[in-house]
Amino acid sequence: MMAEQNARGESVSAEEIARFGAIARDWWDPAGPMRPLHAMNPLRIGWIDRHLPLRSRKQARLRVLDLGCGAGLASEALAQAGHDVLGLDASAEGIAAARQHLAENPLPAAAGGLAYRVGSAETLVAESETFDAVVALEIIEHVTDPTAFVAMLADLVRPGGHVFVSTMNRTLRAFAFAKVGAEYVMRLLPVGTHDWKKFVTPSELAGYGRRAGLRLDDMAGMTPDLSGNSWRESRDLGVNYIAAFSRD
Repeated sequence: MMAEQNARGESVSAEEIARFGAIARDWWDPAGPMRPLHAMNPLRIGWIDRHLPLRSRKQARLRVLDLGCGAGLASEALAQAGHDVLGLDASAEGIAAARQHLAENPLPAAAGGLAYRVGSAETLVAESETFDAVVALEIIEHVTDPTAFVAMLADLVRPGGHVFVSTMNRTLRAFAFAKVGAEYVMRLLPVGTHDWKKFVTPSELAGYGRRAGLRLDDMAGMTPDLSGNSWRESRDLGVNYIAAFSRD
């Protein structure tokens, strides 16, 4: 069930980890290399929070894992939504940037808890860690074995819990927009950020979830405006999309 691992025992290649670590210091710049994630983040977090169960008096907060958290863009937003969040990333540079941003911008008193850790999903599985929800945003297209990666997500969520995955569809439109347009024409992302051949179709993602024992509950497209400064939920899964799974 474990993913094909690199020399450090992680399901994401050392090359991918180094690439994102190199831009960690600019991660929180809304006009920097992670500009598309800044613009997309309100939609992603709002959609995820809407699909999580209402918190009861017995459980005031849900424990959420943000896997492949980078410098913490989604982790902070999930904590601000009231969840207790662990942000995990294999890049020490990314986690250092996340911790620095949190230290300089403390969460409001009403927010949930937030902690960061350098490590891999494999490590948490070995430690028998489980969460109410596992979030993997824009990471599956960077892993070495997506089938085993989704199986690990299922291992990390408690029975009755939820898994959220966002990624890009392997279509010609996604190649034109997310690869050529974003990296070479508009320079929204560093060149080499994505390998189009590793993009995941919705049917493939649903199949990975089904084989891992997860039930697909919902799937939605994420569509930017012409400027790319804001995103909206749509039925168009042709480029970016997000999926919600649950474990029985």
